[in-house]
Amino acid sequence: MNDMKRLLLLNLALILFLGASSQDFFDTDFNKKKKYIVLTNPTVRNLKTVQFLVNSELLDVKTKKTNFVGVYFKGQNYDFNQTKEFIESNKLENFKLHAITGELNEENLFQENECSAELRKVFDNSVGVFFFGGPDIPPGVYGEENTLSVVTDPERHYFETTFLFHLLGGYWNENYKPFLEERPKYFVTGFCLGMQTMNVATGGTLIQDIPAEVYRASTPRETLNLGRTNLHRNYWQEIVDDSLLMGINLHTIQFTNHPFFGKGVDVNKRFTPRIYSSHHQAAEKLGKGLEVTCLSPDGKVIEGLAHNKYPNVFAVQFHPEVPGLYDDFYVRKFNPDDMPMSYNDIIGKKSVRFHEDYWYYISQILRKAKKPEK
Repeated sequence: MNDMKRLLLLNLALILFLGASSQDFFDTDFNKKKKYIVLTNPTVRNLKTVQFLVNSELLDVKTKKTNFVGVYFKGQNYDFNQTKEFIESNKLENFKLHAITGELNEENLFQENECSAELRKVFDNSVGVFFFGGPDIPPGVYGEENTLSVVTDPERHYFETTFLFHLLGGYWNENYKPFLEERPKYFVTGFCLGMQTMNVATGGTLIQDIPAEVYRASTPRETLNLGRTNLHRNYWQEIVDDSLLMGINLHTIQFTNHPFFGKGVDVNKRFTPRIYSSHHQAAEKLGKGLEVTCLSPDGKVIEGLAHNKYPNVFAVQFHPEVPGLYDDFYVRKFNPDDMPMSYNDIIGKKSVRFHEDYWYYISQILRKAKKPEK
């Protein structure tokens, strides 16, 4: 084989390799006639969840005209090649990936940084974004020492915090003009960590551990003595070895006078739906523009936030995206003495309907969302 043929084959191999491994969707010649919804932290698990929501028509968007783009930071503690392989092996034509690189640290999140241009590109070509659940945010991000947080993936938090700051702005840098000033109806929502990150990004802080800081409970047993309605995850699993114990709690919430629930999501304000809760931290000082939409049964933990300027920006501390709420996927128990039941049966039909109405509200926003102007 002569040198010219070797060079051609080498170039062909390089092109094929880069094409196979490329995760830069918004840098490609993509179809600008479609609408794109961003999914942060697009792990295989999160993509399966979105698949379920779409296939069940809970998240009812026109999939032929709408694609999902998983956007992540290359420094995150997850191998997104797994996601790429999942998309390819399942021929998921409506799921794409876009990786972002740059130097992020606790000092440059609330200003222009090396990710700003890429974040702008993502915003300019999408109609909305979902932020999913996950581990604790480094307290240094919101100006506190780490006393009770367990931080396992700081790079993810740096990225999602700066992304939300670029979108919404906040108290950390009030001279910064957020992206949504240009498109105030852009959709932004989050679940659990997603709500906490929204609060931190806009200038708020977190309770680092609810049992310790709110109830002065220092052990699992003391925490369980608070009563199930005051627990935001299950502490029985730290005392008893039982494979059927759920790691979460299914407790009720109460609505505030804020119109998000009632006029937005169609629900009777006196209703106290049961929800899926899995966290030990909570919003404390509120970020700029955020207002409380719902609370825990005793009113001590914030369960929902909505923005007072941008109508399609809201988040909840609970998990309405979990498939087991809508079908008998999981059979578990909270207390070792309980009879095993599905999440769906535990929360009941009225609470299932509440979750369906929540997704209906989101679906309506996304179906009406206009593609960015060229």
